[in-house]
Amino acid sequence: MNRQHSFEIERQVSPSSHLLYLKGELDLAWAAELRAAADPYVAETSRKLVINLKDLQYIDSTGIGVILSLLKARHVLKAPITVEEIPPKIQRLFDMTGLTKFIEQSSNEAN
Repeated sequence: MNRQHSFEIERQVSPSSHLLYLKGELDLAWAAELRAAADPYVAETSRKLVINLKDLQYIDSTGIGVILSLLKARHVLKAPITVEEIPPKIQRLFDMTGLTKFIEQSSNEAN
């Protein structure tokens, strides 16, 4: 696959949470990388999974699908997941697709 743009995942672990910081452009070319990075944390229910989108510049339907699948998997396990610092243009996409109603948000003051 042609990867002409950049996407980066920074991982941090704290005693109470796993944090994934997404940076750049998340699309079909990078969705599998996000899935692979998040999968080890999905089943670990003792920690909250936090996805930070502060530096995410673009997301397509494939990226939205990965986030939705993470939300569903954690919901089935009754494990907390939060999406934080959603940029306004990404928030609008989440609103239009109906994803917002499934997301526990924090630190998202930018409408």
